[in-house]
Amino acid sequence: MLFNSFEFIFLFLPIVFVGYFLLNKLNFSLSKLWLLFASLFFYSWWNPKYLPLILVSLIINFLVGTYLGKERFYFRKTMLTIGILFNVALLGFFKYYDFFVTNINSVFSTNIPLLHLILPLAISFYTFQQIGYLVDSYRLETKKYNFLNYGLFVTFFPQLIAGPIVHHSHVMGQFQDTTKRKINYQNISLGLFVFAIGIFKKVGISDTFAVWASQGYSVSDSLTFIDAWITSLSYSVQLYFDFSGYSDMAIGIGLLFNIALPRNFNSPYKALNIQDFWRRWHITLSTFLTTYIYIPLGGNKKGPIRTYINIMIIFFISGFWHGAGWTFIIWGLFHGLASVIYRFWHRAGFSMNKYLAWFITFQFINATWVFFRAPTIEVALNVLKAMIGLNGVYVPQQLCDLFNINWNIPTYVYKLSEDFMSTSILLLMALFVAFKAKNSLQLRDDFKPNWFNVSLCAGLLIYCIFQLQKVSEFLYFNF
Repeated sequence: MLFNSFEFIFLFLPIVFVGYFLLNKLNFSLSKLWLLFASLFFYSWWNPKYLPLILVSLIINFLVGTYLGKERFYFRKTMLTIGILFNVALLGFFKYYDFFVTNINSVFSTNIPLLHLILPLAISFYTFQQIGYLVDSYRLETKKYNFLNYGLFVTFFPQLIAGPIVHHSHVMGQFQDTTKRKINYQNISLGLFVFAIGIFKKVGISDTFAVWASQGYSVSDSLTFIDAWITSLSYSVQLYFDFSGYSDMAIGIGLLFNIALPRNFNSPYKALNIQDFWRRWHITLSTFLTTYIYIPLGGNKKGPIRTYINIMIIFFISGFWHGAGWTFIIWGLFHGLASVIYRFWHRAGFSMNKYLAWFITFQFINATWVFFRAPTIEVALNVLKAMIGLNGVYVPQQLCDLFNINWNIPTYVYKLSEDFMSTSILLLMALFVAFKAKNSLQLRDDFKPNWFNVSLCAGLLIYCIFQLQKVSEFLYFNF
């Protein structure tokens, strides 16, 4: 079920909201049970046959975590290893089986059949959440949680499908807090405001640029300089507003139920270096990788060479986590290499003008998104070659006609939309918002319940509701 769908906005969310607070008046545990069943229903709406998979994962991880949380028990380290291997195996089988088999067949000329498994929704997210929980249980950092609160921690429907990757300490206490049983009208107003911004990011901005990005990547071999840049920038805009929009909607919906989910974005395209970018983009993933992999590997405590190796490992994992393909691995390794270069630059005491630093950082991010988006390495290289002019530099005929340019220059018919100028203007406007405007959580912190904000919220929601009939999918559902 999509957040930007009639079923969710007009049926599921109102019914769950009303039912939750009505049941809160009777019994707090009953209302949480209602929320758990609602979250599982939300998950199974996409494909009911994968509901048993998440239930098995929940039960096994809760039992292992409970065992690990008791210091007096024996073989705790062995049990932790078993628990982590269970989660990794589950993720590996459904997400990476065909990838590994394809490469084995290619290298060894074997003919092992592919399974063509459909990736279970959210498996990458709830797997990482539960691995973190097991590790913290082993460290005796988890409290005596019951299965109901644990189940909500993993399956709470606003964050279940595409994050943020929540930590048990952030939300489990909230699910146990009886002061959150009553309707909080301030949280409702803030939640609706953030949700409205998030759904507009998705429906009003991201889906607009999705058309041009998809068109460009589908004809990568015929792109020229201007087309390639509009293609790459369109995807950078699409991905930014798609994922940040989902995160906003998750945070907004959580507030309706008095649950504060962690921020996942902080204007990442304003970053002045690659390290700054990863402090701003998909914050909860970066936190997970740092806490549970980078630091246990030794972090930066074992000398510069070991630090650089640890960084490359982290970004290799990040790339592979995002997708079972060489393009994702290349994307991750490029970011790892850039992080190593930046750390070496910073340790050497070099500095750079902040505007130049921002420009270089964004150009690197935009270029590497090409590998993130492209279905194959060949397509990615086609786009990148066109971006540096190897496929020729031509001027759209529409631009020449508009300004009555009669110079003897090569022209072509712009292929990504019917109007080159409107495409360019919308692209510049969206980039300006990403580069300069306050982000949604800054707007949330400045929010005041006045008529302007009420009108803005209503206007965004009404516009988006009229767009819901269009086919739309969140990009991170694929990861």
